[in-house]
Amino acid sequence: MKDSLRIAMLISGGGTTMEQILMVCRLGGRLFGKVRPVLVIGSKHGIKGLDRAMGYGLELGKDIFVLEPKCYPDPSAFGEAILTLCQQRAVDLIGQYGWLPRTPVNVVETYRDRMINQHPGPLRPGRFGFGGKGMMGTAVHTAVLWFARNVGREFPYTEAVAQRVAITYDEGVLLNVRQVPILQGDDVSSLQERVLPQEHEIQVETLLAFAENRVQELDLPDIVLPEEADLLDQARKIATTLYPHG
Repeated sequence: MKDSLRIAMLISGGGTTMEQILMVCRLGGRLFGKVRPVLVIGSKHGIKGLDRAMGYGLELGKDIFVLEPKCYPDPSAFGEAILTLCQQRAVDLIGQYGWLPRTPVNVVETYRDRMINQHPGPLRPGRFGFGGKGMMGTAVHTAVLWFARNVGREFPYTEAVAQRVAITYDEGVLLNVRQVPILQGDDVSSLQERVLPQEHEIQVETLLAFAENRVQELDLPDIVLPEEADLLDQARKIATTLYPHG
């Protein structure tokens, strides 16, 4: 039996969540001895997350790789490249931490129930939430704030989410959720600043739950009511128009 959970981390940007995980894995934190990061995959060259990973002793070409989707003939080939690196390192679990490409179906199927996604806003898989195509980063916070100020009822908080990865964007089952109050004077920047540390925290908590074999799936009450679906669509359209790249 393995003495630690071997994880791969997929990143597309600054890698701040990845850095928090590396910190508590390598510097005597809660994941020390329980979770072992063995692979970082970036989706493009030049992102800050690659430098952050190297700052924790991971090596480019050994533990850190860049796989750009555009360099592969189709999603399946891109997925095979990811799977090859994971399988060579006996990866138990994959975490998506600010990962922007659509994860290939063959990766999701191979690591079914063993992939975690990070999301910065409320989700209710199969119902109504602040997810889907284009809903990333700043766009999510923009949609949440616009909705909260136009819905005509109390909408006092947003959420940071850890969920399983599904083939469809943001439709994986929820594993961990942290509520973050929406304050009267909030703008997108201030809300994002308060949500990000909670995103980090629940990803660490979720990895610890996997390592200790106590993962629980959540089924939470609706956060957006069915009769508010059109307003939600409007919020998402405004947000993705303002921030088409998240």
